[in-house]
Amino acid sequence: MSDSTTAPASPVVLEAWFDLQCPDCFAALDDVRALRETYGDRLDVQLRHFPLAKHKHAYAAAQAAEEAFEQGKGWPYAEALLARTAELGDRGEPVLLEVAAELGLDAEEFDTALIDGRHLLTVDADEAEGKAIKVTGTPTYVIGGERLDGGQSQDGLRQRIEEIADRLLQG
Repeated sequence: MSDSTTAPASPVVLEAWFDLQCPDCFAALDDVRALRETYGDRLDVQLRHFPLAKHKHAYAAAQAAEEAFEQGKGWPYAEALLARTAELGDRGEPVLLEVAAELGLDAEEFDTALIDGRHLLTVDADEAEGKAIKVTGTPTYVIGGERLDGGQSQDGLRQRIEEIADRLLQG
């Protein structure tokens, strides 16, 4: 950032379309962390939900992540949950509450949120938007209007995101 008196430029937005029960999304976290480290507040990484039908707890996990964002720890929750994808597949929703408690979040409020469905519309809207822009698997990224599919391979994906981000930041 320069020391100019003009307002700082808006950050570049990177939408990360994730399924929180997806092992490929867990693998993608290394790239997300590296991008955050490289760009800091110049890159706004936004979690977008695209729960896949093959992961029976992904939809509930997306709702739980929204509750975590509401309680101020969305990305730490998503990252902790992705580290436990196999356990989530085996044990289901109790894992969602355990991760919340481990992060010092209000696990009782998580349970209530999952029961009352307060985050259903957000998850449904993300899923619908993902389908509209032809997201078919996870992880998928959207930056500068370009969709980058990472489900098959992460190879070269971070470099491509950096190229686009650099171009967008230069104006």
